[in-house]
Amino acid sequence: MLLGVTIGDSSGVGPEILLHAFERGEIPCPVVAFGDLAVLRHYNRGGVPLAAVEIPAECAPGVLNVIDPKLLQPDQITPGRINAASGRAARQYVVSATQAALAGQVGGIVTLPMNKEATRLSDPRFTGHTELIGELCGVSDVTIMLASEQLIVTHVSTHCSLAEAIARTKYDRIRTIIEMTTRAVLRLKPDARIAVAGLNPHAGEHGLFGDEEEREIRPAVEWAQAQGLPVEGPLPPDTVFFMAVRKRRFDAVVCMYHDQGHIPLKLLDFEGGVNVALGLPIIRTSVDHGTAFDIAGQGVASTKSFIRAIEFALRLAAPTP
Repeated sequence: MLLGVTIGDSSGVGPEILLHAFERGEIPCPVVAFGDLAVLRHYNRGGVPLAAVEIPAECAPGVLNVIDPKLLQPDQITPGRINAASGRAARQYVVSATQAALAGQVGGIVTLPMNKEATRLSDPRFTGHTELIGELCGVSDVTIMLASEQLIVTHVSTHCSLAEAIARTKYDRIRTIIEMTTRAVLRLKPDARIAVAGLNPHAGEHGLFGDEEEREIRPAVEWAQAQGLPVEGPLPPDTVFFMAVRKRRFDAVVCMYHDQGHIPLKLLDFEGGVNVALGLPIIRTSVDHGTAFDIAGQGVASTKSFIRAIEFALRLAAPTP
């Protein structure tokens, strides 16, 4: 299967991660890069063969084939620094790759990191890859699943303030995320068990610390159980990850907000975690790290999360047993 890879913000580590992985032979399937050839040439210290191609096209083996929009010039590449032109270009790479996936020209897309601050200089509405791709695909019920070998987490809300995240903790949304999570995780493990975390300390302790668990979360869990889904909750957030990781009682945890899921996942596997978008009509996975401006251009960025993201895309594309 041919996958599209967006190279991310040219000021960050995305381009060099792609080049290093290709040079070392770590990429397990054919890929085509969406990004400026000028950027890849700038970071190409290992002499990876590069070729500009058009989609659809027959990609030459042994060559990193590139869909080059010609948006950036060499003097616009500023490793480690916020750059409006780079942020605008990174957004366009994602738009082009998504359109190619919707047209069936690539089997899925794997995205390297963008810088939100840089992209917002040209698109003030931009909040993240997932939201942008969801809009391009015409869907609004999307979320991210973070996955490692030890833990999988999904989120009822992601890129918003904590106050807004509390306001978004509603029955309909929770029910949707439980469904999405279960569908995705059962593709990876047919006998999986899913936990749903509470929002408040001790999962509210029967209303003592808040009533969202009894008013919004528990009814969604009970609905899922009535559908035969392997779901349990709401469980106290301070113990649910112990039960999932140490006791192996659960394979995934549905979390109520961004940091509730991101913190344990990144603590367990910062370099190897994978971001998977759920609710899209296309396959999209991503590295679970940022642009790492502090090490951009130094050639030391890990390729581990990128390779895992490709492997997850291939697993999600495989026929269900």
